[in-house]
Amino acid sequence: MRELAGIFRALADETRLQMMGMLLRRREICVCDFVEVLGVTQSKASRHLRYLLHARLVDDRRHGLWVHYRLADELGSDARVIVRDLRAVLGGDRLRDLRARLDRSMKRKAAAGGVCALAPRRRRAGGEGGAR
Repeated sequence: MRELAGIFRALADETRLQMMGMLLRRREICVCDFVEVLGVTQSKASRHLRYLLHARLVDDRRHGLWVHYRLADELGSDARVIVRDLRAVLGGDRLRDLRARLDRSMKRKAAAGGVCALAPRRRRAGGEGGAR
C-alpha cells in the first residue's frame, strides 16, 4: 500500500503529470527539454523529476552535464496499470499544446546537432554571486 500511495502522491501535481505525458510521448527526455517546454527553472524541473524517480515511475541517466529521464524499465504491477491508464487519460487532446511544444523543441535541438538550447550554469571561481 505504501508504494501505491507514493505513486499517487507523485502524480498529484500538474507539472509532474505534464512530465509523465511528455515521457509517454518520447522514449527519453533531457531535463533541459522539460525546462524549455514547461517554462520552469532547471532546479524546479529536477525536483519534480526526482519525485517521479523516488516513486519508481522514471529512470535517469547522466550524459555529460545533463540528466535524461525515461519511463522506468521495470515498473511494479500497480505502476504498470497506472502508467497504462495514464497513457489513455493523457492521450487525445488533453496535452495537445504540450506535445506540439515538445515536438518543436526536439526539432530545434536536432537542428542544433542534439545540443541543449540551455547552457548549464557554471560556478565562478570564489562561489556564486559576489562582485565582479
